[in-house]
Amino acid sequence: MAVAFDTMAYARRLRQAGYSEQQAEVQAQALAAAFTETLATKQDLRELEHRLTLRLGAIVAVAAGAVAVLVKVA
Repeated sequence: MAVAFDTMAYARRLRQAGYSEQQAEVQAQALAAAFTETLATKQDLRELEHRLTLRLGAIVAVAAGAVAVLVKVA
């Protein structure tokens, strides 16, 4: 899922602030790339939550099994 970022508007604001057209375009493209490469989307967070839930479930199951074995041995 892409992050909504208006590179044209951003570049226009940079040009209005004194950047050259080339500098403004490169800066806008770099910032858009950074957003899409480093920001987590809602879908990313849902997938992470799912994986962590499965991992926690596995840990609880192993711990319960270990306790059952220890109770049986004792």
